[in-house]
Amino acid sequence: MLHELHIKVSGEVQNVGFRYQTNKLAQGLQLTGWVRNAPDGTVEILAQGEKKNLTRLLTWARQGPGFAKVDKIDFNWRKPAEKLAAFGISRAT
Repeated sequence: MLHELHIKVSGEVQNVGFRYQTNKLAQGLQLTGWVRNAPDGTVEILAQGEKKNLTRLLTWARQGPGFAKVDKIDFNWRKPAEKLAAFGISRAT
């Protein structure tokens, strides 16, 4: 069954490899979706896939890569409106 997870990560999360590492992990977990820097300084993730793999992504995002300092994470599970084809790094909104 396809699940969708939206995550917003706050803190020192831009310019520390967060998007690159998220992309690498998500592809390894066979997830689809995107990760992007938001204008407010957060990192936003939209991912689809098996719930156990999405949970692994969420657990990782709570800490992020080594140079990141995650202060807060907001997330919500959604019903997918459409199936996404691949996972990638998206341009900022």
